[in-house]
Amino acid sequence: MDSAPARHTGQGGTGPAGTAAVRRTVTAIHPPRRPRVEQARPLVRPQRVRRRDGVVPLLTADALAAVLTTTAFAGPGTAVPPEAAGPIAVLLVVLHAQAGLYRPRLAPSALLELPALAGRAAVLWCGTAAVVAAVAPGRPLGWSALLSAICLQVVLTCAGRGFVNQLRRRSARRSPASALVVGPGAGASAVAAALHGCPEYGLRPVGLADTAAEEGGGGVPVLATHEDIRRAVIQNAVRHAVFTRPPEADERTASLVRLFHDHGCRLWLADPAGTAKVTGMRVAQPADQLWGYAVQPLLPRPARPVERWVKRLIDGVLAALALIAAAPVMGLCALAVRISDGPGVLFRQERVGLYGRPFTLLKFRTLRADEHESATRWTVAGDTRMSPVGSFLRKSSLDELPQLWNVVRGDMSLVGPRPERPFFVAKFSSVHPGYEARHRMPVGITGLAQINGLRGDTSIEDRARFDNHYIDTWSLWQDLWILARTAASFFRFRLGGS
Repeated sequence: MDSAPARHTGQGGTGPAGTAAVRRTVTAIHPPRRPRVEQARPLVRPQRVRRRDGVVPLLTADALAAVLTTTAFAGPGTAVPPEAAGPIAVLLVVLHAQAGLYRPRLAPSALLELPALAGRAAVLWCGTAAVVAAVAPGRPLGWSALLSAICLQVVLTCAGRGFVNQLRRRSARRSPASALVVGPGAGASAVAAALHGCPEYGLRPVGLADTAAEEGGGGVPVLATHEDIRRAVIQNAVRHAVFTRPPEADERTASLVRLFHDHGCRLWLADPAGTAKVTGMRVAQPADQLWGYAVQPLLPRPARPVERWVKRLIDGVLAALALIAAAPVMGLCALAVRISDGPGVLFRQERVGLYGRPFTLLKFRTLRADEHESATRWTVAGDTRMSPVGSFLRKSSLDELPQLWNVVRGDMSLVGPRPERPFFVAKFSSVHPGYEARHRMPVGITGLAQINGLRGDTSIEDRARFDNHYIDTWSLWQDLWILARTAASFFRFRLGGS
């Protein structure tokens, strides 16, 4: 049912010959270009990793095995009704998911998973027998039938998974995915050589990412800076990153986790020394290996799509209700601006939103400035051209109320990093490494940085740190907490703008 990975030839070994092979065949990485400060560099939207691990086929194989087993014991006069096949298949998939049997693997084996498969089959059919006994006491599932069902379930599941694993290995050999090996020195070269010599793992090394390196590594592209690695990921369509030591080993390596995650890369930890211990991360079982090296997926915080959808629903509903409730106040603000400063009540400005996409932000006009000045001038606090009405609107944050329409439209969220102009996004991204990562989350009217006083002419580095902390620890409860803090301080006069 499962064939072992192909023998590792000397050409891809971990010694000098293996390293030389990597140097001859690794796809060259284009040299980095100097970023243009005057243009924003939009963050690449995360893409789905191509499912070479066969998650959907595995789900199908498991469900089909459960349906066939149920069908074998169902029929007129039998203990298990035919309509139970669907619920039993769903329960089996849930049990397998709970056991981590759908987690990504480089070298999956149905035989190594046999104990877990047998245990879940026993739980499933013992539970089924209990339900049948409660519903139809006169036709219980006997011990012989129960054992037969468990054995048949295990055999069919192993056969299906073995077939899926075989197809996956063939597909991996035909079209391997690009990968970067992250780590220092000989350990990274050894792992890259192993990947090159064993195409059935489905990873093709295109370079070594060593943030501590000061010079090249012969024919192997060595990426020494964060910017080089970022560009290599984009230009080579890298979808996997293999770490040779725990990412938390040093601060520079840890910063790459966020970079790879933002670009949709799957993360692995291979341990050339055999001594690495990962703390604070979930470890997949049963154990996986990469040509004898212990390997395991590094599983970041899940995306939680349901909660993200709930966040968008809450944003839309609350913003619509707030627009209705604030309509009289917004009318008075618009009238005051019209009387004080003349025509043109609303101020429109291009800002950078989710994944670097530009959108038009709306505010009440507080100062009449030309378009170029408003796009490149950092703050207008204290400008003598600002009328008393404009100063009041800015200090009370009432000039932000039209942004509720941006939330209804989906350009923004109620809570998130504050959006900035493209000119400053490009400028700050080139100076502060974590600034660009703020665009992983929809931008917002208020955020964690704002409730901590980081508005107007305050530290950009501090803002980026607060914004990224908010994204890394995001929850619906934290959003509600920030909204409550914002509401409590909404009418306090503040100096400067957002």
